[in-house]
Amino acid sequence: MRVLVFDFSGHPFQAQLSRELGRRGHDVTHAWCDAYVSGHGRLEAGPGETVRFEPVSVGRTIAKTSYLRRSLQELRLGVDLVRFVRRARPDVVLVSTTPVPMLVMLAATLWLRRTPWVLWHQDVQAVAVARLAGTKLSPIFGALARALEWGERWGSRRAAAIVVITEAFRSVHEKWGTADKVTVIPNWAPLDEISPRPRDNDWAVTQGLDEEQTLLYSGTLGLKHDPELLVELAAAVRAQGTPVRLVVVNEGPAVPVVRAAAARLSVPLSLLPFQPYADLPDVLASGDLLVVLLEQDAGEFSVPSKTLSYLAAGRPVLGLMPPENLAAGLVLDAGGFIAPPLCSSLGPAALWADQVLRDPARLAQLGAESRLLAEKEFALEGCADQFESILDSVLPTSVLPFRRGRARPFALSGK
Repeated sequence: MRVLVFDFSGHPFQAQLSRELGRRGHDVTHAWCDAYVSGHGRLEAGPGETVRFEPVSVGRTIAKTSYLRRSLQELRLGVDLVRFVRRARPDVVLVSTTPVPMLVMLAATLWLRRTPWVLWHQDVQAVAVARLAGTKLSPIFGALARALEWGERWGSRRAAAIVVITEAFRSVHEKWGTADKVTVIPNWAPLDEISPRPRDNDWAVTQGLDEEQTLLYSGTLGLKHDPELLVELAAAVRAQGTPVRLVVVNEGPAVPVVRAAAARLSVPLSLLPFQPYADLPDVLASGDLLVVLLEQDAGEFSVPSKTLSYLAAGRPVLGLMPPENLAAGLVLDAGGFIAPPLCSSLGPAALWADQVLRDPARLAQLGAESRLLAEKEFALEGCADQFESILDSVLPTSVLPFRRGRARPFALSGK
């Protein structure tokens, strides 16, 4: 198959899937939106790899804090994506983490070109915006949520198949009339790329983090998060008597919020931009406790992928997130701590963190349990088998079918 995988965010496990499909003999192009600033995975081919990694919308930017302007920019990015697809001429397309305006434009183009595509549904964007309208967003965003829902529903109905990351998404697709196309495949983390490293590694020494205990958060901080909770948690742990430093690896509108809160609460802070992906295992290893944030309203339809990376890195995890979230269950299975993302949760969370940080043996045990759980849950082979089967099933009969990465001869009539 000529497969195009477009992952807007450039995350690690989507790139790993593309590598595995290429290893199985498929002709794979992996693309992402270069205008989106985030922590990216390994987006270049290694020795012997056949996957082509190509960015879309190079040189453009996204206004993360101006939502009207961003929506208009996403239309421009959609034009870039459509042009890219026309050049790539894939047999089948797998689409992940793509904003609704771009998704609608892509779906329309693929429909006109009679190219089948699979929606890898990572976030139900309409539900997230609807729940934040009137709280973190102006009530006028309720109208935007309805437009987004129309776009997501329209795109979902034109996808040949849909992959969702949790059973919670199924109810949305039942409402949209697309549940018959849904397969649930939970997200994972690339175990071969994110592995346990020594606590006092070269990166930690360079950043001056080798001689003090740390709470570390690495990843995006957007509408689904309350960045001040990070600082308030660190302050609560310090009030227990453990002099921790807060380390936040992030770029974007949350940076000044975190900086101001740390100054107000006298919390030692290391505020760093997104680091090279090759350094990510060392970055995560430098955190004695790794912290996950997720707002209550976002809990049902979002699974923070950073949690999966934290577990793969073999570190203890503390989550201020809805207990019913799929990732929260993984954290608890690994012996970590979960509490709702509320100020009232900070006391119990700080008490647990203080007890763990005072016990090196327990820290090591929890880290080992995190990695063991990741190795049990994040097996690539089974996930790749499912994706390969889904992609193969939506291909038109005129395209050469593949099974398990090996081509079968295509018999022409009369020859």
